[in-house]
Amino acid sequence: MMKHLFSAKPLPAVLFTVLLDSLGFGILIPVIPHLLANPLSPLYLLPPDTPASYGYTLLGILAAVFPLCIFFAAPILGELSDRYGRKKLWALTLLSASFGYVLFAVGVAMKSILMLFVARAIAGIAGGSISIAQAAIADVTKPEERAQSFGLIGAMFGVGFIVGPFFGGVLSDSSYVSWFTASTPFWVAAAVSFINLLVLLALAPETHRAPRTDAPIDWVRSIRNIIRAFEMRELMPLYLTNFIYFFGFTFYMTFFGVFLIDRFQFTQGAIGNFFAYVGIWIIITQAIVTRFVARRFSEKQVLRVSIFAAAGALLVFFSVTEWWQLLLVAPFFAMANGLTFANMTGLISRSAGAAIQGEVLGLNASVQSLAQVFPALLSGIVAAGTTPETPVFVASLFMCTAAIFFTLYLLRQKKNP
Repeated sequence: MMKHLFSAKPLPAVLFTVLLDSLGFGILIPVIPHLLANPLSPLYLLPPDTPASYGYTLLGILAAVFPLCIFFAAPILGELSDRYGRKKLWALTLLSASFGYVLFAVGVAMKSILMLFVARAIAGIAGGSISIAQAAIADVTKPEERAQSFGLIGAMFGVGFIVGPFFGGVLSDSSYVSWFTASTPFWVAAAVSFINLLVLLALAPETHRAPRTDAPIDWVRSIRNIIRAFEMRELMPLYLTNFIYFFGFTFYMTFFGVFLIDRFQFTQGAIGNFFAYVGIWIIITQAIVTRFVARRFSEKQVLRVSIFAAAGALLVFFSVTEWWQLLLVAPFFAMANGLTFANMTGLISRSAGAAIQGEVLGLNASVQSLAQVFPALLSGIVAAGTTPETPVFVASLFMCTAAIFFTLYLLRQKKNP
């Protein structure tokens, strides 16, 4: 009966896999800052006399490995799934993800920094399966229903962003259960990924029934995507705005956990709870606020305010002196980000013709992936040279730059329609 359900409606299997991908990313958020950037934590992996700046730099590099591998792997995995079928490639990425989590757990237990980097690279390559998920949805849904289905992918990421940090914080905290360690969340993630692999093999159908066995594989498609994105004259300002915005957002994501440790002495459980709280507000924004705003304002009108609002909320985060004040600011930051993500994607889609929607949104995904690589590297260097709180301030500056650039773009458009 379950096999018939998945054969008739493959979408649940697709969404479950996407949920696990985001869960794996979310689990890291509360744990990694303590592994490399908090010498006072029992989870700290570096020798006690290691300079804090060294840990900050390592944290930035480790954070950059994951999106860098996704950037290169996602287009290639998408093309390979056209050639060999979705199910085979998807199964391979799930097996790789499970192995990556196991390797990370062993690396934490052995205090092997090299193993952590290898594990994150494997997980990043496996994370490129998002392109397979999108292709599978396109296989089984009508064109007029795809936008709604792709929206469900966003919702799964949101759910993973809530559940992942929460469980990452709980499963790594021995005060809950005596045998919980920093490795525990990754053992659990590995087990869940492997179970998902078994479900996929046993129940999910192959959605791509006409593989293109003669289709060539473009191994540098990711680079070509970036070049192509900035060659599109009408869309280039929007891609560039999105790039700068995600540049700033990645500064925030990479070091906000360290900021919470340094200023408020947050444990991994407290960090996980905070990010889960932010995730709840992101879900509320996607489910309620975005629809309410969309009925009353255009994408351009929303973005003109929401990007500045996100930058301003980060500045307020940077200025708070009591931890509970974070809870008051978080809803505004989450709503500003949720509105920016949704409306920027909507505006890019609306600005392109119907015949090139897939290409345009694919290029946008490549731009966002690349925008997550360099700031992760730079944030570690910035923190090492200043304070672990500075990357949060830098994140606000980049978001503000994106808002100014977008405002100038609107003024130029109004002047030269």
